[in-house]
Amino acid sequence: MSSKVKVAAVQAEPVWNDLQGGVAKVISLIKDAANNGANVVGFPEVFIPGYPWSIWANSAMENASFMNEYFENSLERESEEMERIKVAVREAGVFIVLGYSERYRGSLYIAQSFIDPTGTIVHHRRKIKPTHVERSYWGDGQADSLQTVAPSAFGNIGGLNCWEHTQPLLRYYEYSQNVDIHVASWPCMWNIPSWTYHTSDEASSRFSQVLAMEGACFVLVCTQILTPEGKIKSKLPDLDWMKLPGGGLTVIYGPDGAPLTAPLDPGVEAIVYADIDLKDRIKANQNLDLVGHYSRPDLLSLRVTTEAATPIHFN
Repeated sequence: MSSKVKVAAVQAEPVWNDLQGGVAKVISLIKDAANNGANVVGFPEVFIPGYPWSIWANSAMENASFMNEYFENSLERESEEMERIKVAVREAGVFIVLGYSERYRGSLYIAQSFIDPTGTIVHHRRKIKPTHVERSYWGDGQADSLQTVAPSAFGNIGGLNCWEHTQPLLRYYEYSQNVDIHVASWPCMWNIPSWTYHTSDEASSRFSQVLAMEGACFVLVCTQILTPEGKIKSKLPDLDWMKLPGGGLTVIYGPDGAPLTAPLDPGVEAIVYADIDLKDRIKANQNLDLVGHYSRPDLLSLRVTTEAATPIHFN
């Protein structure tokens, strides 16, 4: 395994509530990244079929028909659509972390599938606690989703969705899995003056940057954008703080937390690249190894449940 890796973070607008269109766009972005030499490609949260900001802006009854359509256009892990994505990954020879709204029977989950260069899903996880009103639509990930890191030819690849980055115990458990490259999947984010700073675009980037520093790992912040046309498709009202096109905050951080890429216009579609050397983790880890020399397990430790809960048990 070479320590030199080219990583790519996607900032793009989803094809709103369009499963087939979303799959086609993911495949196009995979090809673009591969053609530019990328080895590891990260995607935003629920990129298929897009993050439904309408769940925050409209009542549940006003939103019913939109979310019914959203459910129908969410992606099943075992499906013809996923097979098309896996083929594209295999042909491109890259490793991707794909964020999508997973449809499983009668439920939705905020999911990430880790797909290696052979086109195999080597790990699959679900957001362990959807945020605030998200809980009305998506279910919880179980213990198997606490595993956030998968080994690859390009290092140990990790991933979390959005406000999972606020959970210190979950972050700490990821550090124990020796993550090299972390995909931070986010939706569109803005600074909302009437709300709290910790929900802002700037704070979202800071949460991701903290993971880079604490984990001494490279972090790909991958985000969606929203255009005026997308706003209409998303059934959103006029909101003063929702600057359009906008919502993006894509950046790549080094293992000491320093940004490796220049600020990106929050309203443009782009793939951000960085040529990294995994050996650069060594200096950061020697200074700060939170699960090694800078820990005190005799005083503070983390208890982890490893068996996924199920609704039915057989004697």
